[in-house]
Amino acid sequence: MNLPLLGADDIAALGPRAAADALEAALGGGLDPETVPPRHHLPVPGGELLIMPATTRRVTGVKIAGVAPDNPARGLPRITGSYLLLDGATLLPLALLDGAALTTLRTPAVSALAIRHLTGPVVRHLVLFGTGPQAYGHLDAVLAERRVERVTVTGRTARRAEELAAYARRRGVKAGTGRADGADVATADLVLCCTASAAPLFDGTLVPDGATVVAVGSHTPDAREVDSALVARSAVFVEARTAVLAGAGDLLIPLAEGVFAAEDIVGGLSDLVTGRVPGGVPAASSGPRFFKSVGMGWEDLAVAEAVHRNSAP
Repeated sequence: MNLPLLGADDIAALGPRAAADALEAALGGGLDPETVPPRHHLPVPGGELLIMPATTRRVTGVKIAGVAPDNPARGLPRITGSYLLLDGATLLPLALLDGAALTTLRTPAVSALAIRHLTGPVVRHLVLFGTGPQAYGHLDAVLAERRVERVTVTGRTARRAEELAAYARRRGVKAGTGRADGADVATADLVLCCTASAAPLFDGTLVPDGATVVAVGSHTPDAREVDSALVARSAVFVEARTAVLAGAGDLLIPLAEGVFAAEDIVGGLSDLVTGRVPGGVPAASSGPRFFKSVGMGWEDLAVAEAVHRNSAP
C-alpha cells in the first residue's frame, strides 16, 4: 500500500477559512466535543508527547505530537509529530500528515471559528502576543475572517515582533510592535494570545468592555496567558468544558482562587455554532468575552479529512 504523505504545502493549501468551515460543519453535523476521547500526556526526555485520537462514521485518526520546549533555541520547531488518517469503516490508512503543519492550521481555525461568532466584521485594533508559527497562523486566520485596521505585535524579542509586524504590513494591514508590559490591550477590540508563556501576559483590568480575548498557548493546569482579573469580568466561552477544566490553567487557577466557577462558562464552541448560545457582538457595557482552547482530537480529524479531500486528484 502506497500511503499518501501530505506535507506542509498540502496542508497550507486548504487555507484557514476552509479549515474553520470544516470545524463548523463537524459541529453543525452533530459532533459533540464533550464526548471526544481525552488527550493523553506522556512526559519524555525532550519534553512531552501528546496522543490525540478521534473518530466519526467516515474517518478515524490519531495525532502523535511532540512538545519540545528547547527546540526553538536549536533552530527547530517546538511542535513536532505526525497524523495518521484512517478510513472509518475499514480502518485502512488513508494518509499520513505532517502533524506540526496540521496543528499550525487547526489551532488558528478553532480561534477563527470562535471569532466568527463572537466579533463583528471589523477589527479596529488587534493585539497579538507571540511571534512563532501560531502567531502567524492566527494573523492569517483573522484576516481571512475579518477586516483588520491595525495590528500590534508583542513578543519576547523586538526583532521577531517586528518581523511579524512587517508580515502584517505586507498583508495590507497597518502594523507595529507593542509594549513589553502588554498595556496596548487597553485600546484593543481583539486580543490573541499565542505564546508559550506560563504567566499572564497583561493586566486583565485594562481590556475594554466589549473586546474579545482568545488564548491558545497553554494546555497545562499550572500555566496561563491571562490573569484572574480578566476571567472574573468576562463572559467565558470554551472549545469544550471537559477539555479546558482538565488542563487549562487560564481557568483552573481562577477557579482555585474562588473568582470563577465552572458554572460561569457561558458556552462551548458547539453551542455557538448551533445557536444554543447566542454569539453576536458584545455590548460595550457587558464586559469582555474570553475564549479558551487547549486543542482537541476532533479538530485535527475534521481538518485532516478536509486536507485529504482537498488534495485528492
